[in-house]
Amino acid sequence: MGLVVVGAAGRMGRTLIRAVHETPGASLVGAVEREGSPFIGQDAGMLAGVEPLDVTISDDPLPVFARADGVLDFTVPSATTVFAGYAAQARIAHIIGTTGCSDADDAKIAAAARHATIVKSGNMSLGVNLLAALVEQAAKALDAGDFDIEVLEMHHRHKVDAPSGTALLLGEAAAGGRAVALSQNSVRVRDGHTGPREEGTIGFASLRGGSVVGDHSVILAGTGERIVLSHHAEDRALFARGAVKAALWAHDRKPGLYSMRDVLGL
Repeated sequence: MGLVVVGAAGRMGRTLIRAVHETPGASLVGAVEREGSPFIGQDAGMLAGVEPLDVTISDDPLPVFARADGVLDFTVPSATTVFAGYAAQARIAHIIGTTGCSDADDAKIAAAARHATIVKSGNMSLGVNLLAALVEQAAKALDAGDFDIEVLEMHHRHKVDAPSGTALLLGEAAAGGRAVALSQNSVRVRDGHTGPREEGTIGFASLRGGSVVGDHSVILAGTGERIVLSHHAEDRALFARGAVKAALWAHDRKPGLYSMRDVLGL
């Protein structure tokens, strides 16, 4: 499967290039960077620290997408929505690990999914998606009147969105288990005299610092007991491997909007 990496010169882009290179059944056929990037014209393999791959980094995605089977995208929402449109035009798979998308961004991605096979997830790792399935089961089993749910996440100092896409994925899983809408039952900030905790809400706390790849915990707190379900990411390569797995799964699948839980059969 011929894959393109967009945002190829970034930390995640380079990790994705290495993951594609290491995965049987996948090959790198294109690498894209923003216009004006100093990395335009360089060999993508050399930049990622592997052997030369004869793939030159380009700032023009259209001809690159035209010769590809899929694109791996961990960029920013404004770029991802554009890439989704290009993927729809080319009728190729679009694997989206971008976080921080607004409702308007998600609507554009959903529209593109009428013509492209899109797999979008706040986290591409097997462990996190298994955790989400467990959170959903736990939230369904434990009554909201008896157990409060809090989602705690920590990332490196450079992360720009909060709560993280993974935290929101876990919050959606908890809300799904309780058959409620997360948008109407989440608490993102607590400051000052807030009063008692409202029953049934799902709280979020975001920590930032150092070089933490990603730590996530879902706490179900009852009277006299707590259940803590956690995942600790130690290497961002696990997200890249998950993205390549998603691309191989999506190859030749009919257009639509899928998640990693579809890919993993969860």
